[in-house]
Amino acid sequence: MDLNISNDSLEVYKALASPVRIQIIQTLSSKRMSVQELSKQLQLSSTIVLMHLNKLADAGIIGFERQGHSKISYLKVDNINVHFPTTIYPAFAEYQTQVPVGQFTDYSVTPSCGLAGKNDYIGKVDNPKYFMSPDRIKAGMIWWTDGFVEYQFPNYLEDKDKLEMLDLSMELGSEFPFSNNVWPSDITFYINDVEIGTWTSPGDFSDIRGKYTPDWVPDNVNQYGQLKVVRVTDHGSYLDGQPFTDVSIDDIDWKKPTVTVRFAIKDNAKHKGGCTIFGHGFGNYDQDIQMKLFHS
Repeated sequence: MDLNISNDSLEVYKALASPVRIQIIQTLSSKRMSVQELSKQLQLSSTIVLMHLNKLADAGIIGFERQGHSKISYLKVDNINVHFPTTIYPAFAEYQTQVPVGQFTDYSVTPSCGLAGKNDYIGKVDNPKYFMSPDRIKAGMIWWTDGFVEYQFPNYLEDKDKLEMLDLSMELGSEFPFSNNVWPSDITFYINDVEIGTWTSPGDFSDIRGKYTPDWVPDNVNQYGQLKVVRVTDHGSYLDGQPFTDVSIDDIDWKKPTVTVRFAIKDNAKHKGGCTIFGHGFGNYDQDIQMKLFHS
């Protein structure tokens, strides 16, 4: 589950603000249990336990199923990620561009792979040939197991501009046939053919539906990813505000008319769990791949 610091996530924070509900989560992490079983283990009345369970269910943390006359509770969430607002340097001017996830300019992918649009899949699933379909521009989600996808962003920097910092943000996840909430994948970022670094995606999530994922997408396939922000500065690179690698602005050629961005699963990756990119109209963040060039 992906959360941000906003009122949209308040129900989850409220649900977690209780020692009893924390104990329920810990108990359900080992097995599914009925209200009566939880009541006995927690030494609380069934009425009180059910009240706490309903709060957890309203927040999307647990679910219910019927087994005969018993109401069985189970955990729907493997992990919760909280994204704080990204600090930006307001003194810098910026050029900002968003490129749709289907507007890639080069690719080499292997199944499982595919593209999804607002109303249906684009072309045939698991057939890399359809990655060159003219309709790919309409994709709001793309996925592949092995290989790379590459994008071209316009370089609006002028001769008088001094590039101070670059931010690249996108919603990413792993790729597993249907889904697997625990499926690590090493996704490597490149900018203008320079390897920036590798992030290990923890999984391919379908524990709950993505906030913006269209209704036609089945519940048991990729629903959302994690919002990642790669920042390149004059003293190194950062991922989500934390030190990432030593690659700096000076290591990259900025004289080209475009800025090339590649997402790759390397041949020697330890975790080859594929990649899913979520764009506008899909996942939990209603954005495409966003680049900001901060300059003075």
